Amino acid sequence: MANKSVWSDNRFWARSAAWISGFASVLLIWLTFDTSVQISMGTDSDLKNGVTKRVPAPTVINYKITYEMSAKRGHEVPIIGGNDGKGMSLFQEKEKFFGKDDWSEKEAAEMLHLGKLASQTKNCMNCHTLLGNGAYYAPDLTKAWLDPAWSSTGALQPMTGKTTKEEAMAEFLQHPSKYPTHARMMPNLGITEKEARGLVAFLKHMSSIDTNGFPRNFGKMQGAVNGK
Repeated sequence: MANKSVWSDNRFWARSAAWISGFASVLLIWLTFDTSVQISMGTDSDLKNGVTKRVPAPTVINYKITYEMSAKRGHEVPIIGGNDGKGMSLFQEKEKFFGKDDWSEKEAAEMLHLGKLASQTKNCMNCHTLLGNGAYYAPDLTKAWLDPAWSSTGALQPMTGKTTKEEAMAEFLQHPSKYPTHARMMPNLGITEKEARGLVAFLKHMSSIDTNGFPRNFGKMQGAVNGK
């Protein structure tokens, strides 16, 4: 009787399928737990103790956030509260946000929660992209807080007559038709002042999330060097 090739042996393929399925299941379980750790939000204690989390605590809104090139990683990364000179956050330099730089964890979390709910109820992702989700009809908002157009020397803040970035963004969100910024004008969505503040807090927090350089080359395309 001729020797049967292993490649035509049904038992070989059955065993291979079982081993591959088992390995894939273990890998999937490991990736699930690893991802859960990576996307879990940090705490205010983390920020005060200089602990870097991929998703910082809501109180990150109390800090200055910039976006700087990391030679080690080869793309821009969020820098929170100053740069230690090695491309890491210092968590020291504060920045007033709507007049305060001491928002409590509870206050900041409530503001972010309101902003997230507002982004959902107003269907922001029908036009915009947030953290890779949504549409591409309007600008990507993942790092919108870092766009230099909203700085005091940019084109958008002076247009609103406001003296701070957060106030300018909130004013624009409430009255977009008053400030034509693009051929595809943002519609008036009836956003209240409280919702606008929450949305701006949500945008600032989102800019602090380490997204592995997504959207790619944002700093180069928008000119958002060091968030200025």
